Amino acid sequence: MIDEKTIIEYIKVSTADVFSTMLGMDVSSKQEYSDQNAPTVSESVLAFVGIAGSWAGTGVISCSPDFACRLSNRFLMSDCTSVNEEVLDAVVEVANMVIGNFKTMVEERVGPLGLSIPTVVYGRNFGSRSLGSGNWIVLPFRCEDGAMTVRCCLAPAEEPLTVRPGWLGNAVLDT
Repeated sequence: MIDEKTIIEYIKVSTADVFSTMLGMDVSSKQEYSDQNAPTVSESVLAFVGIAGSWAGTGVISCSPDFACRLSNRFLMSDCTSVNEEVLDAVVEVANMVIGNFKTMVEERVGPLGLSIPTVVYGRNFGSRSLGSGNWIVLPFRCEDGAMTVRCCLAPAEEPLTVRPGWLGNAVLDT
């Protein structure tokens, strides 16, 4: 089993580790809160990564287009000033690392889990919806270059999927 307090701690540690190691940025977390709804935004970049196994859910990273460009510039050592494919690729890779590290920590408590292929969305005035029911844990983060939010909805799976033995990294799931 894993509780909300542990999920919050794992997200904080994973985010800080990825930002420090891969982006050379220090982040600080702000007060977390719960939300019953999936993310909706006026203008943002969102990267989604699904989690499956004995527990299932979704991790989402969201940030402004300006901060997405800053992340990309740090990650890829580039000089983007507007959102393009390079920026979207960088944000989705940061999400994959943050949620992937989080998944690895959670596995110590609940057993093997798999990750979906990440998805990134950029636009104005859109909403998202998750088929699962549950509470979203929302953690805002700040750093010297801007702000972002990590959201996670994770709960015991109704019909757990098992991870095939012998697969490493993003596990392939048996249904």
